[in-house]
Amino acid sequence: MGDLRFSSSSSGSQDNRTFNIDPYTLVEALLGQKLEKPSDGLQADYEEVKPMSSRRGNKMHPDSPPKDINVGAVNPYALCEALIGRKIDKYSPTSATILSNVLQTDYDELFDMKHNSVLFAGLKLDEKDRKAERLNEKDMKILKERDLMTPDLSEVERLDDLEHLGLKDFAKMKVKMARMQNGKMHLVLNAHSIGKTVSNRDLTMTINELVSEYRKQGGHWSPPNGTWRDMYDRLFQDVNKRLIGDIAMFRLGEERIAMHGFDDPTQGCSSNSWLIAALFSVFWADPSCINRATRVHHDQNQKRKLAIKFHDKGGHNNSKTETVEVNYEIPINNSNNEPIYCRSSDGADIWPSLYEKAFAKWITGSNTEHPDITKTHCGDPVKAMAQINGQDPHYFQTEKHSACSLLGLVRQNCVNFKTINPMTAWTYATGDMYQGSNIVANHAYSVLGYTFKGDKQYIVLRNPWGVTEPLGLNSYPDLLERLTPDQWHPAAMLDHGGLFALEARAFKHCFAWIGIAD
Repeated sequence: MGDLRFSSSSSGSQDNRTFNIDPYTLVEALLGQKLEKPSDGLQADYEEVKPMSSRRGNKMHPDSPPKDINVGAVNPYALCEALIGRKIDKYSPTSATILSNVLQTDYDELFDMKHNSVLFAGLKLDEKDRKAERLNEKDMKILKERDLMTPDLSEVERLDDLEHLGLKDFAKMKVKMARMQNGKMHLVLNAHSIGKTVSNRDLTMTINELVSEYRKQGGHWSPPNGTWRDMYDRLFQDVNKRLIGDIAMFRLGEERIAMHGFDDPTQGCSSNSWLIAALFSVFWADPSCINRATRVHHDQNQKRKLAIKFHDKGGHNNSKTETVEVNYEIPINNSNNEPIYCRSSDGADIWPSLYEKAFAKWITGSNTEHPDITKTHCGDPVKAMAQINGQDPHYFQTEKHSACSLLGLVRQNCVNFKTINPMTAWTYATGDMYQGSNIVANHAYSVLGYTFKGDKQYIVLRNPWGVTEPLGLNSYPDLLERLTPDQWHPAAMLDHGGLFALEARAFKHCFAWIGIAD
């Protein structure tokens, strides 16, 4: 069942030759992933194809590329894990409290640049154009422990006592929240004048060395509480994770449950969401563009390196077209023994880490095997896709096109609901919709395809943080927070962390630009 048969015969010969091609083997070779074969034949559900525009057959024309693209947001989960040296349960609602406490910022203020969040360290908000600008090194300040100390509030009995503690202009202070309960008023005030916290400009030395591109310490760079380690041996130690993950679990009297692990690139505690989103988009659309041959070394004495080619596309974060070789050393946290920066979603492969390392080595022109990963601080996700696959970048500004046209653009670059040309998109730097970790300001996302639900059409996206916000923390209109293969069949080919779908009009509202590299 399922074989494709081709017959070959010549007029001068009585021999007929038949070639059988297993479609599953062919698809697995194209995708670089294992597929689970159905037991009861193939079934396909076909949605009604709805007209996208009255101008059928006309392709959207790209817009002029934007200037000074500084897209990037630190992965708060990875940053907190690097700071505390422990793993965080990203699927628990309590993770929001951990992020808020460790990063000294209310959870709902972490994801918008207007709040000067530490996730945008080294960047400032251009309120007029709703985009990010780089801060100069002189604008950055290193906080010491005494700077973070809070005053003693135990003896405050009257409001004017707060003025004696340094809280000036009390009558003009901004109130975040006010409510009455049992005849008592509860106020939440912004009091940074008497209690400093980390921000986009003010960082502790540890956070600065982890995420900022500006070095405050001379000499060889190595992330705090981290060590560069050769991960080749760990590949074979961790291969059991993938073997266990790929085992089909059987339970008596129940349906078979298949568990799979995927090596999807996931952002670490750097702010290079633009690079990781681009890397995954290329990998998703055409896996053959990515060199994942990290287990091909048979000779123990062989010099183990991965060769990766990048292409010159001009501008910032760029270099001449060349093939970069990197060894298998990556920064590992000394406390939890996990990669500090980019890693695979299943933790059982290191090619995503090596791509990030090679890109940092390429743009800095460094010959060291320990390049400064933080130099990939912020950038252009569309150009990054072109630098990886060698194609041309094309940009589309969402405010210049209708929601229907943007959806049509995605559909034009898809086959069977999945992109065949890599696509990324990035959000505005500020807006009332950026209050949680699903949709984040000044952040890059991979565009994976499109889907339907009822009479609505959705654009499928992936957050490079590899985390879907726990249910109940926020309410997002026109957003599907969970996608199963029944809703979107390509969901069977990737990890679901960070995967969601946004209705086309909501996409236009939240995202500033979308781009293709083809």
